[in-house]
Amino acid sequence: MNKLVIIGAGPHSKVILDIFLKMKKYEVVGLTDPTVEGYVLGYPILGTDEILPDLKKQGIECAFVALGNNKIRKNAFYTAESLGFKMVNAISPKATVSEFAKLSEGIAVMPGAIINACANIGKGVVINTNVSVDHDCQIGAFSHIAPGCAISGSTYIGEETFLGTGSRVIDKIHIGNKVIVGAGSVVIRNLESNCKVVGVPAKIIKKF
Repeated sequence: MNKLVIIGAGPHSKVILDIFLKMKKYEVVGLTDPTVEGYVLGYPILGTDEILPDLKKQGIECAFVALGNNKIRKNAFYTAESLGFKMVNAISPKATVSEFAKLSEGIAVMPGAIINACANIGKGVVINTNVSVDHDCQIGAFSHIAPGCAISGSTYIGEETFLGTGSRVIDKIHIGNKVIVGAGSVVIRNLESNCKVVGVPAKIIKKF
């Protein structure tokens, strides 16, 4: 098995590590983190991200960024990729992913998630626990779909967008880049980039 380092050792990393252990596809050597020390689920925190070049020289080929924040995850992803790491996917055996879906690299798909036919998931996306992504959806790079969200068919979601827990999106909606959808909101209209929306139906409360 190829050796793997997980970048980030916060609470999000526990789920990612658990997925990799259940996948039985990679040998996890440990994690890196700038502030946390000790162990995660019995696996050592090897040091800060500054040790990544040395880990690569030691023969660790693969990496995964286990950070929930979209911007930080994006930066860490491209840093690791520039060092020559192969960015792999963490896909829970308890998720359902259509063989006709298209997945890029560095994607997390948590237990209970469903990704249906012809969905297209970009780099570094988090599809969290019990999320439903229906047919022909496109989710842009480094977005995060929080637990319990339901995205109806033929929906477009831009890059670095966050859908809060339990939010809903009706079919054929276009959501821009860096949008924040509040927990429990229902999106029934297209949303421009760089805004925050809440409510049922979701309304813009802030523009960035």
